[in-house]
Amino acid sequence: MILLDYIFNLAIFSLLVSTPLVTSSFFKHKSFKLARFWTSVYAGVVSVLLVILSFQQQGYSYDIRYAPVILMFVYLGPLAGLLTGLFSLLARLWTGGQWDPVLTGWGLLMLGFSIIYFYTKYLTVIKKIIIFFAGYCVIYGITVFTFKIFIDNPIFHLQYLLFVMLGVIIGALLIESYEKLHRLNNRLTDMYKLVEASESKYRLIAENTSDLILVLNDEQSVIYLSPSHESVLGYQGWEIERLEKYHLIHRDEVELFKNTIKWMLDNKEIQSIEFRMRHKDGRWIEVESRCVPVLGEDGAVENIVIISRDISERKQAEEILLRSEKLSIVGELAAGVAHEIRNPLTTIKGFMQLYKRGGSSIDDLLLSELNRIETITSQLLTLGKPQAVQLDRTNILELIKDTLELLAPEALMSNIQIKLDFEESSYYITCEKNQLKQVFLNILKNAMEAMKEGGEILVRLRKGPDDECIISIQDQGCGIPEELLPRLGEPFYTLKEKGTGLGLMISHKIIKQHHGSITFSSKEKAGTNVEIKFPSAS
Repeated sequence: MILLDYIFNLAIFSLLVSTPLVTSSFFKHKSFKLARFWTSVYAGVVSVLLVILSFQQQGYSYDIRYAPVILMFVYLGPLAGLLTGLFSLLARLWTGGQWDPVLTGWGLLMLGFSIIYFYTKYLTVIKKIIIFFAGYCVIYGITVFTFKIFIDNPIFHLQYLLFVMLGVIIGALLIESYEKLHRLNNRLTDMYKLVEASESKYRLIAENTSDLILVLNDEQSVIYLSPSHESVLGYQGWEIERLEKYHLIHRDEVELFKNTIKWMLDNKEIQSIEFRMRHKDGRWIEVESRCVPVLGEDGAVENIVIISRDISERKQAEEILLRSEKLSIVGELAAGVAHEIRNPLTTIKGFMQLYKRGGSSIDDLLLSELNRIETITSQLLTLGKPQAVQLDRTNILELIKDTLELLAPEALMSNIQIKLDFEESSYYITCEKNQLKQVFLNILKNAMEAMKEGGEILVRLRKGPDDECIISIQDQGCGIPEELLPRLGEPFYTLKEKGTGLGLMISHKIIKQHHGSITFSSKEKAGTNVEIKFPSAS
């Protein structure tokens, strides 16, 4: 019967210890005001309940009320332990007799536990529990022998101490398990916060960068697309995922891309590649990509991170720089060659004029060819020779009208009509008149030469949105293939049989000096449109 009483006491004690620990795990663990005081009060209540559940043995009450007292001394110190012990003492005095051994034992235990605490406060919990329980056994033995309580029944006392020890062990195990779980939970919470913060930073970078970030798995399927794909390529992420593989890559560069990915999967090394990607509106964008393999635990490539950057503007800038350098070099060489040719050419031309025979078609042909050579050398000198430019505020409408008057006879002979369309009566820009007149003559002559069977040339003037003066010249000629348009203006590049390519080259140079721009749009058998923009004069 006594064994069942002890087991019942241990079960109730375990329930009372575990209940607040389990309950607190459902709430955020924060220290509250007077935590030690209220914990010791709760432990005192537990000891009171254990006293109530005690059993009587020849006028003495037995229970495991000192198990919570020992635990309070071990975990919270003498003040909490004394408060819990005071609850247990009052409950014991209220429920039974034999006050002398109870008061003596309680006093010795409180004094002994307080002394033990100061000598063991730097030890581990396990060592503290062993020493406190050993002290409890000694003081209990002193009390038993002093008041001669069941001296002839040592098994009873041994059984009692065993169950008190079990109570202390069970309580310590429950508290330590909770503390360990709490520490692990805190570590996990801190790790989650770090992961969330890290993920937030990377997401902030990925979602706000202009670079294209693409993550592929080992089967080259898309598992992540940065939002920048929409701003750079015009596609939503879900649209790209629905497209076929390599649909966005230029067909001439698909094999290059495949081979690069395959090489990277085999060699597990970072690779860089340049290729073209299709925009949603159909145009091609030059991108430079850095492909980084991500290795798994087995050393194989699990994912591939591809970071791409739009380098279209950089490519255009490089092309413009290369073209500018080419123009500069060609201009210098052309000027030098032209200067050397011009001197003997003047002598030859002079003698040809002196020895010209009347009515000789050969002499006329030779002189015309010499004049043509002289014209070419003059153009070459214009390229390389820096010219003093006198800029004046000019109404470009009047300048175009003057140019059209010069070309009117030639246009009439070629069955070509030139129409001038303008919205206002004046378009003022700052320019050198003769140079711009040369630009308009070059472009209009090219338009006329492209219209072998006659037609109409429309010259329009209008104001642009940024207060620019825009001149467009539209012909009805044979047109130019779109793939050849970027080469217009290159040194000695021409589409005419007897052309030199210098006319457009010089025109480009003049327009650039006037801070303007020139663009060509054309289709075969549909004519060509030349658009020139100049900043308006204030």
